Amino acid sequence: MATDPQDLFVEIDTEIDTLKLELCYRDEGAESGEPVLMIMGLNSQLIHWPQEIVDKLGAAGYRVIRFDNRDSGRTRWLGQTPTSYLLRDMANDAVQLLDHLGIDKPHVVGASMGGMIAQRLAIDKPQRVQTLCSIMSTTGDPSVGGAEDGVIAELIKPVPAGREEAIAHIVALYELIGSDTYADDERPKRQALAEAAYDRGTDEEGNPVHAGAGARQVAAILAGGNRTNKLKTLNVATLVIHGNEDALINISGGRATRDAIPNAQWLAHPEDNGEDGVDGMGHDLPTPLHDPIVEAIVANVREPAVA
Repeated sequence: MATDPQDLFVEIDTEIDTLKLELCYRDEGAESGEPVLMIMGLNSQLIHWPQEIVDKLGAAGYRVIRFDNRDSGRTRWLGQTPTSYLLRDMANDAVQLLDHLGIDKPHVVGASMGGMIAQRLAIDKPQRVQTLCSIMSTTGDPSVGGAEDGVIAELIKPVPAGREEAIAHIVALYELIGSDTYADDERPKRQALAEAAYDRGTDEEGNPVHAGAGARQVAAILAGGNRTNKLKTLNVATLVIHGNEDALINISGGRATRDAIPNAQWLAHPEDNGEDGVDGMGHDLPTPLHDPIVEAIVANVREPAVA
């Protein structure tokens, strides 16, 4: 396994007979360690998992697998882009990646839409999930987890033409949904991440490889329905992480996830009553919060509490 992050590729089937995906993934950390599958969210790529979090999990002895979802990053459609798909189709992409790697039952960590995909995976294929961590996500219940006014509209706007304009647009989105508390320190990292995301998501001429992906992924989320009753049937050690500055998915979505899954653990400061979640965390993973997030994930993996 390479020391430096390396993009790898595997061809997988989709729910459409004539359509396949070339899925881009990275395989890092401790080669012989227990596997941790990390699933990212809407309009995001595998690089939106901070390398520091991946490295910390690797240093704790875990093998870390992360990938570009369909319609993101360096994952490519091998054939015509479909008009729609479902969260369970995206979960099946993850299962096929696991099959390719010979991994039977990883610890699954999902953020945002990735948390929804992880929940769907645990519901549909509980035998493939050893533990579950749902970060800044929600249950699909429309009464919880709503975005602040105007946020979704900004998120699905087409990215402007031209590298500088596109990167400025992406940075503005990060500012809109990211942590306010840590914004000043995070801005250089947001700029670097926007540049990397743009370069991974465009072709040689600067054209977006996944035009319209945001709208298709939002449609998949909306079509996913309310998972609350299904989540109540899970018997898997679960950790729920959510911040009190999340403008994209209100913290009520995290609370609902915690309340639905039996014995789910909730990351919060010991001095509060648990309802406020992670103080200063927006819809992002700021550097000062990496240690407590990794520590909580490792605790859930090592000392699972299930019904």
